[in-house]
Amino acid sequence: MSLKAAFIFVAPQADPSQHQAQVITPEVEVTTFAVANYRQAEDLVPQLIERGFVAIELCAGFGHDGVARVKRAAAGRIPVGAVRFDAHPGLEFQSGDSLFG
Repeated sequence: MSLKAAFIFVAPQADPSQHQAQVITPEVEVTTFAVANYRQAEDLVPQLIERGFVAIELCAGFGHDGVARVKRAAAGRIPVGAVRFDAHPGLEFQSGDSLFG
């Protein structure tokens, strides 16, 4: 059985139903989803669980508040991890909390 994981990143004007990509190896299946804001990420969590994902990793664009919001949406049903940048280079060296919170 392979690990089925989701990676979520934030990007203005993103739509997770359209902006996604998948990589499958013999041991790991990772689907990357782009969301426009934290609310879209929260809304995506139940869909991921329904689709059999067993882990969620959030990009560094999610600040502390963004990670907390997604973890609350997961409610212990799926583990949520995060890559960390407190000042993300892809977001003009700001935290996602100041842009998307």
